[in-house]
Amino acid sequence: MNFFKILLVLIIMMFANVALADNHDKKEELVEQVKEITKELVDEDEVPLNDPFAGNEGTSSTAGIPEDEQEDEMSLYNFKLAGLISGKDHSYISVVSSAGEAITLTLGQYLGKNQFIDLRLTEAIFKKEDGKYLILDFNNQIREADDY
Repeated sequence: MNFFKILLVLIIMMFANVALADNHDKKEELVEQVKEITKELVDEDEVPLNDPFAGNEGTSSTAGIPEDEQEDEMSLYNFKLAGLISGKDHSYISVVSSAGEAITLTLGQYLGKNQFIDLRLTEAIFKKEDGKYLILDFNNQIREADDY
């Protein structure tokens, strides 16, 4: 948006140069006014404090995450369920990391230490190493269960 504002000011300045070529005092005054307006336009738009494309990377909280999962980059707690496809022969899920990287898993594949074993209409089920299950839904709720 700033680019177009600056471009418009420069075009106006070029036309003003042609129109005021005989009057050098007004030309200098007009150039100074255009410089002031350009400076105001550039300073007007401020950069937001948070990156709107970073997702929840900056606002994530470690509350409720088990201690052994907090340091693991491939922990299920660092991912959101983005989509699932269930077919007659194959089933897939797509999860997105807090950094925005998408990963597609099929049944039996591992995400970190957890194995993707089943899915339902709105959730994916992972088996932990200790035999318990982690269930991830589209609301980014992760619950642990002894059976599913």
